[in-house]
Amino acid sequence: MPAAAGSLTVILGYAAGVGKTYRMLEEGQRLKAAGHDVVVGYFEPHGRQETIAKLAGLELVPRRAIQYRQRSFEEMDTEAILHRRPEICLVDEFPHTNIPGSPRAKRWEDVLTLLQAGIGVVTTMNIQHLESLNDQVRHVSGIQVRETVPDWVLQRAAEIVFVDLTPGALLNRLDRGVVYAPEKAQRAKENFFREPTLAALREMALRQTAHEVELRQPDPLEEPRPLAADQSARLPSLEHERILIHVTDSPSAAALIRRGKRVADYLRAECFAVTVVPGPGLASLPAAQRAALEQHLDFARKLHIETRVLDADDPAEALAGFAHTNGITQIFLSKPKAPRFRLLAPRQELVMRVLRAARDIQVTVVADRLPARAGHQD
Repeated sequence: MPAAAGSLTVILGYAAGVGKTYRMLEEGQRLKAAGHDVVVGYFEPHGRQETIAKLAGLELVPRRAIQYRQRSFEEMDTEAILHRRPEICLVDEFPHTNIPGSPRAKRWEDVLTLLQAGIGVVTTMNIQHLESLNDQVRHVSGIQVRETVPDWVLQRAAEIVFVDLTPGALLNRLDRGVVYAPEKAQRAKENFFREPTLAALREMALRQTAHEVELRQPDPLEEPRPLAADQSARLPSLEHERILIHVTDSPSAAALIRRGKRVADYLRAECFAVTVVPGPGLASLPAAQRAALEQHLDFARKLHIETRVLDADDPAEALAGFAHTNGITQIFLSKPKAPRFRLLAPRQELVMRVLRAARDIQVTVVADRLPARAGHQD
């Protein structure tokens, strides 16, 4: 029989230096003292001596060296951890992207592999790396975060632990050199470590933690049932809420998909990403348009959204028809940009025509946010 899936604990923060890694190692020491078999699969100290001291007495699984572009990099050795088969593994920096040539692209995929083998994991991440918040984080910080964790992965966690520290206290730690070396600390203060940005990120983290706690509360009207062990596990949905996201080839479609999925998760609703094409499937479209749509639909699938391609000459009628047939309660549309020429005005009419054809359905028109400043955070 396959091993029961391991339990996942995510230690959540809103910025580097709030104490996530310290809390992870503290939990590892507690579990070891209680008699559990604990190893450290990956640990990133960033030179913080208090954190390094917390490693004392814990078994550290050696990292795996990977050669890439004539340089040697070290990644977590998932296969070595599987061979060691501990009861619990501590894994720092959950959203990390592995070096090309690694068995898996993302560290969270490594963690899922450990969980499927029956190994419990305690891991760390910051709120800005949650996929559905990517656009909000860009809006408040002006920085595009490249490394993200899908929301459904976080929902696999049996426990979310929020490590809190006021922005003022965190900035004080930064100034004292506790978080980064002086040169790096100055760069940080010019980016994420501005007090208004930290305050906004902290509020996001607090709200997300409350949401995750609420999701894990049993429904008094339902019999308790365990979360499935496979990656596609979903929380029970509310039958009366079903969401449709209209996917186009516009670059703003990714933000619309994130927005719709986040609302669906809050409502525990089913979610569909739907595109409408005039011919028989995507193959009938020009190459550039087809590639953009395929990219957006693939992104939706990675977020565990069901995708549909409708063949129809009238997108508004097709969307309204699909909505009525499938019991959709909310439709999410992108706000069209003002046309440069009158001949392009019909593109703007889609929203009004959907509103008229789906009068009994809530329609949300989402405007694209302002572009990010130059630069990004991994």
